[in-house]
Amino acid sequence: MGSSAMYHLASQGAKVLGLESQPEAPHTQGSHHGLTRITRLAYAEHPSYVPILRRSFVLWKQLEQETGRKLLTPTGCINFSPESSPEGVSCFKGALASALEHGLEHSVMTAKECHAKYPGYCLPEGYEATFEPMGGVLCPEECIAAHLEAAQRKGARLVTGAKVKSWSADPAGGPVSVTTEDGATYTGKRLIIAAGAWMPVLVPELKTLLKVERQVVGWFSLTGNPANFEPTTFPVAVFDDESGYETDPDAVDREVTLEDEGTLRVAVERYFPEAAGPMTRAAVCLFTNTPDENFLIDRHPRHEQVIICSACSGHGFKFGSVIGEILKDLTLQGSTPLDIEFLRFSEERKGHADVLQAFASNL
Repeated sequence: MGSSAMYHLASQGAKVLGLESQPEAPHTQGSHHGLTRITRLAYAEHPSYVPILRRSFVLWKQLEQETGRKLLTPTGCINFSPESSPEGVSCFKGALASALEHGLEHSVMTAKECHAKYPGYCLPEGYEATFEPMGGVLCPEECIAAHLEAAQRKGARLVTGAKVKSWSADPAGGPVSVTTEDGATYTGKRLIIAAGAWMPVLVPELKTLLKVERQVVGWFSLTGNPANFEPTTFPVAVFDDESGYETDPDAVDREVTLEDEGTLRVAVERYFPEAAGPMTRAAVCLFTNTPDENFLIDRHPRHEQVIICSACSGHGFKFGSVIGEILKDLTLQGSTPLDIEFLRFSEERKGHADVLQAFASNL
């Protein structure tokens, strides 16, 4: 999100400084590394994401054209779930609801129909699936590199190895200041904090709200017909699953174990048996989760010149292009034309009342 914000701000002629705690960017310590991330439009998590996602597709395409990098491969997307899976859990029911609410192109299939049309899929009997043509695969490290490359061409400055020690903001809305562990201090008019799993460190009031989770991503080799796993024949998949455990981002076990591989392999063998060959690559990444698993994008409750962006709850990368634009709008204009009310601080959101009280108590 930070690289995208740098790009969009620099595109408007703003003077932009980005601070990255790791020695290089992109890096392998956060939530974005690896070969692939899924994108889609019929969004199971919440139908209010759909207009934001529409804009993300436009912006990813624009970034491709500007940088000459291949970022997005269209594949379509299949959301599937057991018929017995309840609303609020079922990826199928959630995606279908979003498709119907927003008039998105889609089709519904039984497990048998899904296999007949897409032989790489072998869903158990009693599953239901919905296909949407707008799904695809993003190359996350390429996306970040593209944003940073374009931002720096437009005059933005990136400082790597700059681990933030503290920050402060003028209570009257004046300058902000950031100090890094090497003793450097940077000042500016506005501050965007997009620190991912380290958000509770930089904004302590969020410690009770945000939970960091260890997750493993893996890539497997094919054992079946490669023709069944081309972008035109194998849509990306979204299905009901729960795994991972809470962790400290500075002490997380980054070694991928046989148990980790086994957890991934169970799902691959069950649903995509011809893609369950040897695991060729794997990585540990971090999810930063809110209780309702929706993002957190808003002004700091005490400092209007500070914007908080984090807690994408394991489903945020696809939004990277548009969230950067939203952050630009909030920074330069104070508002955004996209509806992000459901992503802001609100006492109605689970866990937010206590957090807002914590902000108020620290005045």
